[in-house]
Amino acid sequence: MPRSYDDNIYVSDGYTNSRVAKFDKHGNWIKSWGSRGSGGSHADENPGQFNTPHNIAADRQNQVYVADRGNRRIQVFDSDGTFRRMIHLTAPYDKKRYPVLGNLGANPPDETAPWTICITNGATQYLYTTDQEPGRVYKLSLDGTILGMLGESGRDVTQFNWIHGLACPSDDVLYVADMNNWRVQRLTLHPERSKPATR
Repeated sequence: MPRSYDDNIYVSDGYTNSRVAKFDKHGNWIKSWGSRGSGGSHADENPGQFNTPHNIAADRQNQVYVADRGNRRIQVFDSDGTFRRMIHLTAPYDKKRYPVLGNLGANPPDETAPWTICITNGATQYLYTTDQEPGRVYKLSLDGTILGMLGESGRDVTQFNWIHGLACPSDDVLYVADMNNWRVQRLTLHPERSKPATR
């Protein structure tokens, strides 16, 4: 439930109503948008419909980012609820790797489901998000370009088991609420050490 740069409060009302609720800074109701619906087989249909909107954040331009978990996408809106774009997590992963919790799906999708969101407040804002499987933390530009990722599902250090909360107080420090591992992990990232991806 972030307070945005326009001093409003946005809530992802997920398990029952499948909508975004907007309040002013005093907690007075302004409006809501969205309804329950499917994102389609490739998570790119029916903008404004949600299936468990699980987390939310706003950037300095007062764009609202919603982790539409059940539809495997992040939806972006302006502060009045007008749809702007979708972001998908489509980085390749081992679809035959057995998940740390649950069963291996018969036909795992290319788009993985974003569960959490946070946006940094530095000179350049970045979007961090996570998924359940393969259990990674992603760093993205605000246009949705994946800039880096780390981790996998599991129970060891830098492994995760259902990340349910994410905070990014600076560009390179993250706090990860690792729910089924009963812990919070503090991650310090070192982008200067990263190597360019090889093709």
